[in-house]
Amino acid sequence: MAKIKLTKSKIDSIPHPESGQNYYSDSQLSGFGLRVGAKSKTYFAEKRVKGRSVRVTIGQHGILTSDQARKNAQAILGKMAGGHDPNISKRGERSKGISLEKAFEEFLQTRTLKPRTIKDYRGALDIHLKDWKQKRVVDINRNSVAIRHKKLNEKHGPAQANQTMRFLRSLLNYCAGSYEDSEGTPLIKDNPVNKLTQTKQWYRVQPRQTVIKNYELLGWYKACMKLENEISRDYLLLTLFTGLRKGEGLSLKTKQIDLIGKTFSVIDPKNRKTMILPLSDFIFNLLNSRIKANGECEYLFPSFRKPGKHLIEPKKQVRQITEKSGVNFCLHDLRRFFITTAESLDLSAYSIKLLVNHSTGGDVTAGYVMADVERLRSPMQKITDRILSLVKTKKPGKIIKLPTA
Repeated sequence: MAKIKLTKSKIDSIPHPESGQNYYSDSQLSGFGLRVGAKSKTYFAEKRVKGRSVRVTIGQHGILTSDQARKNAQAILGKMAGGHDPNISKRGERSKGISLEKAFEEFLQTRTLKPRTIKDYRGALDIHLKDWKQKRVVDINRNSVAIRHKKLNEKHGPAQANQTMRFLRSLLNYCAGSYEDSEGTPLIKDNPVNKLTQTKQWYRVQPRQTVIKNYELLGWYKACMKLENEISRDYLLLTLFTGLRKGEGLSLKTKQIDLIGKTFSVIDPKNRKTMILPLSDFIFNLLNSRIKANGECEYLFPSFRKPGKHLIEPKKQVRQITEKSGVNFCLHDLRRFFITTAESLDLSAYSIKLLVNHSTGGDVTAGYVMADVERLRSPMQKITDRILSLVKTKKPGKIIKLPTA
């Protein structure tokens, strides 16, 4: 770093580099310097603080005179000599003023989230925390969290109240790790949402218990087969016979189907793993026909309203099936029926978990079980055969009159 006396005339005579930056230190005040770039000349102060070099921008030459910059540098260097880092103070002031909405946008930039998750988070912020969007995160306290949680329960129910607060807790955890105060300590020292746990205020939400019973499946199946919308029909059948999660089936692309190997892949499902599953005979025929009917469509279940997009949840068709069959169900009930059927066949617990992509948790033995697609072909076919047996009508047996003695 070249050392010169930083005066107006000397600074004016320093040429701008074509690229990069050149640095000059003042020959009279140690730590006072000038950074010269392609278009600007900027004063700075630099000194070691608590064992590390800290550089603080003072201002541009032309806006500040060299004498003004020198005086500012003396004041800054004096504080730095006492162990104070002005940059931390600047970050602290910025952090104190950050709003919940701004923090959320920065939060999204650091996370790899599914579109549905982002949509849910935005809904929580834009609808249930709308009046908090411009609120400073440091102003969100334990009491206000508890009050909002209670109001959300009264207006939208316990599930929505809990979901909104779980989102807020995640966002404030991000703030605690990302923003610091003027002392360099976390801006959020205690997540205010923790009060709900500490005071046991989370609402108990009973999981959905609806299930399609075996004797109801025939009526459901007949109503499904009569749907005019064949794309929705095939999607519902695929879900029933594979147990796929809603998003996994709806977003399936044709390239994910291997008709030669009789397998299909599910990309980026819930647990972030890609799995390859076998096609039973019934599903092979179903998907083979669907691919032929689709022509050049990218998605296996294309949207009939938005070209180039995949089918969205077929709520209309679900209502039609319920009206015709009397079976009240949601899409997850089809997955639940698949898993229940698999369990009733006394299949290996590991096979069932692999077929529906459930985590094996901390089971050490599960870590040694290799997920070979061919090992899953027989279990998948058995489940298909069992479901088909439930939807096929059987002819009544003949009554044979036994001879009397």
